[in-house]
Parts: sequence; structure tokens; C-alpha cells
Amino acid sequence: MTETPVQSHEEELLAKLLTVPVFQGEEREGLLWFISQCKELRAAPGEIIMSEGEDPDYMVVMLDGQMRARAEHGPPDGPVFVISTGDVTGMLPFSRLKKISVTGRAVVPSHLLGFPVSQFVELFKRLPELVRRLVGLLTDRVRNVTRAEQQHEKLAALGKLSAGLAHELNNPSAAARRSAAALRDCLLRLREAARNTEIGPDDCGLLAEREEEIRTALKPAQYKDEFARVEREEAIQSWLESKNVPDAWKLSPSLAEANFSDADLEKYAMVAGASLGPELTRFATLLEMERIADELEHSSARISDLIKAIKEYSYMDQGPMQEVDIERGLETTLTIMNHKLKRGITVVRNYASNLPKVMSNGSELNQVWTNLIDNACDAMNGNGKLTIRTAVENDFVLVEIADNGSGIPADVVSRIFDPFFTTKGVGEGTGLGLDVVSRIIKNVGGHISVTSVPGDTRFQVRIPIQAAGHAQK
Repeated sequence: MTETPVQSHEEELLAKLLTVPVFQGEEREGLLWFISQCKELRAAPGEIIMSEGEDPDYMVVMLDGQMRARAEHGPPDGPVFVISTGDVTGMLPFSRLKKISVTGRAVVPSHLLGFPVSQFVELFKRLPELVRRLVGLLTDRVRNVTRAEQQHEKLAALGKLSAGLAHELNNPSAAARRSAAALRDCLLRLREAARNTEIGPDDCGLLAEREEEIRTALKPAQYKDEFARVEREEAIQSWLESKNVPDAWKLSPSLAEANFSDADLEKYAMVAGASLGPELTRFATLLEMERIADELEHSSARISDLIKAIKEYSYMDQGPMQEVDIERGLETTLTIMNHKLKRGITVVRNYASNLPKVMSNGSELNQVWTNLIDNACDAMNGNGKLTIRTAVENDFVLVEIADNGSGIPADVVSRIFDPFFTTKGVGEGTGLGLDVVSRIIKNVGGHISVTSVPGDTRFQVRIPIQAAGHAQK
């Protein structure tokens, strides 16, 4: 960036400064003093105007141009802040900013003024109305940044959940597709068997009775290993070949899967006679179709359960505040997060009986459970014991989420609820999850605490019961 002495064209700078909304209406003398204290800077596209990690020594007034700022050492999908002509940024009066948290680069040729923080005390004396407006800007900035952080954290959480749900839904949907393809193959075999059978009408009734006897007595096959399965298929194939059944190698696997015994085969052969091949094919195919129907029912039920869990998790079609069943919310969250839990985490539930409902935003509470459970899974590296306990403590519902992971270092426990603080590696955490959790709990009048030693980390969330009682009156 290039710096220009302001004394050479104060009147020009004054005219531009008066186009900035917060400076409009201020007295000429005060604004000329303001300009005299500033550094005038010009930045070409791509040039850095402010760098993260530096001390916030200046309040920046964008006279012309545009700057985009983001945390370049943070997550790649972090929020981007745009500062355009007429905006004021950097260090504002009464801000508690300790270090600049973003790097700002000029997007187009930019012209700006930098007012030193060291002159804030004098600014308060000379331009008190300007200071009042700048405090309003500070309030707006805090509100906007907080909203952006919350939105980013929600999107990050949604991304994790979406990936997990896609994985969970993929398994039953893939099973359903396989089952549909297997049913088509079964129908082809049934048609082929119907064309080749020679069994007469007199034998149909007896054959049906024999099939029902065998079907009722059949039990699921339990082979010790794949070799045992292959041996059984080969034995059935040899038996079929001894009966001159064509393509015995095609029929033997389905009969082995159905767990036909030698006695079953002999009983069936006595009734089927010369049509043994096609009738066994028909019977084995019908048994296979029963198994496929069970698989389809299980797969579709799993998909329905997940969709139901999604609706309950998000409190779809419900108002922002409702009576929330804590236990149900925890169970819904566990269902949604099954993709992380099933890898090697044992869930222990210690739920209190007759736990009262609380008046709250159900989807936000589920976001709390999601963040805490997700952090616990990460702390255990996907393998350990997750304990969830609920209880009533005086006027509060207590939810305790504990894990036996590595724990939180003692020197950082007091900071884990601070914005942007994370114990995870670069790119693994935003440092916003627990900050969001803390804000949600505070908004409902509750509080959250944590204790941690290696092998035992416990987050305790207390939510007031009384709010639900007031809502009912």
C-alpha cells in the first residue's frame, strides 16, 4: 500500500469523508482534526490492508473501493466479510478486540483512512456524537459477526449430518435395489420352471402339502464358514445330478441357502417325480422371494425410521418454541449420528423415569446434543464408551454426556466455550461448536459445565423446568 500526506489535500478528503454516513452532520473543525490524525492509504487489487494476528492499531474508513476479509489460517469454508465504500472497520471505540482475526485484501483499487487507536481519548472529547454513532456500528458488527458465526456453525453441522445421513440411507437403499434386482431374477426362474414342469393336477395338492411341511420345518442356515457352505452346495449338486436334474449347479446354491436337508430333498423327490428339477426350482425360488421380501421390509423400515428421525430432529412443521421431550431428542440425535457411533462406540443410557418436558427450541437443543456427542466421538477416536444420563435437579433437567476419551488438557478447560477456540487440528474444527452450545443454553436460562480428566470427560447441561410450567398456565 502507498501512504499519502493528508495535509496536501485536506479539503478533498473532507468532501469524501462527508459521504460516509457516520460522519455526516459533524462540524468541519472536528472532521479536519480527524483527518489530520489519519494515515491516507491506497491499495491495489490483491494488496493486504490488514493481517490476522496483528495488533488492531487503526480504525479504517473506506473512502473508495472494496475489501474482502477472512481468516486465511482458519477453515477453508470460513465466513467472508466485505467492506465497501462508506464502511468503517478495524478497531472501533470500546471494542475489546485484542488481535485482528481476519486478513483483508483489496478487491479493486481502494482509498482509505486509518485513524490511530492512540487518539481515541481525544476523539471522545472532540467528536462525542461521532463516537456514539461508532458505538452503534460496533453493536451492529458484533450482531452481524455473531449471526455469521452461528450460520457457519449450523452449515458445518448440517454438512456433517448430511454426510452421515447419506451414508446411513445408502445402505438400506442399496439393499432395496439389490432386492428388486433379485426379485426380477426370481420371476424369470418361475416362468422358466412353469414352462418345463410336467406335474399333473392330481399331484399338485400332495406337492403343496409336502412343500408346506418342509417350509414349516426349515430353519435359517448357519454355516461355520464359507467352506462349509460350499461343501453343502456340492453335496446337493451331486444329489441333483444323481436324479438327472439339468443345470444342478444353478439350483444347488439356492437349496443350500434355504437349508434343505437330505431328508427334505428325498421327501420332495417322491412327490415331484420326473418334474423334480423345475418344481424344486419353483419351490426354492418362492422361499428366496420370502427372504427378499423380509429384506425389503427391513430396508424400507430403516429408511422410514431415518426420515422420521430427521423430522423429529429438526422439529419440522412446528413452531420455534415447544414443549420438548429431552429423552426423545437425545434418542433422535443418536439415530441421526449412528454413522459415527456404530464404528466402535458403546452407548450407555441412564435415563431418569418420568423426566419432565421443558419449554425450548427443540431443534436448537438437538444441535446442542449433536455438538457434544460429536466432540465425544472425536475424543474417543471412534472407539470407546459414551454415557448419557438424565436427572431432575431442583428446578432443572440435567443432561450429562460423558466419554472415556483422552480428555481436555487442564490448561484449556476454561477456554473451550470461547469463540474460535478448538483443541482439534487445523481444518478439523471451527472452534464455534461449543460457543454455539453455550449461547443456546444461556438463551433458555440454563447453564453448561465441564469436568475432564483422561478417561472421564463430562459435560453437564441444566435446562430450567419452570419455563414449560409457565407456558401451560
